[in-house]
Amino acid sequence: MTVNKKKRTAPNGITLGMMSVILMIVSIVLILTMVKIYLSNQIYYESKNVNKIQREVEALKAENMILKQNVEALKFKNRVTDTIFVINDSEQE
Repeated sequence: MTVNKKKRTAPNGITLGMMSVILMIVSIVLILTMVKIYLSNQIYYESKNVNKIQREVEALKAENMILKQNVEALKFKNRVTDTIFVINDSEQE
């Protein structure tokens, strides 16, 4: 009596379980990549805004310094002209 015994061999190739694992890994990598790209873009645009505001602050500081110098010059000019008028008034009397 001969008994036919068939050996079960492991299937060669890609199984459905392997495909699902591969798709999950690819989707996780894709999601993480998209999050990184989004965050990098947001950081870039925020740094552009910060640089713009810093340039404006520096320009305003320079303008403030110039305005202070002009105010001091006007104060000095006003004091000098006031003393000239006082001198002229005392000479006329």
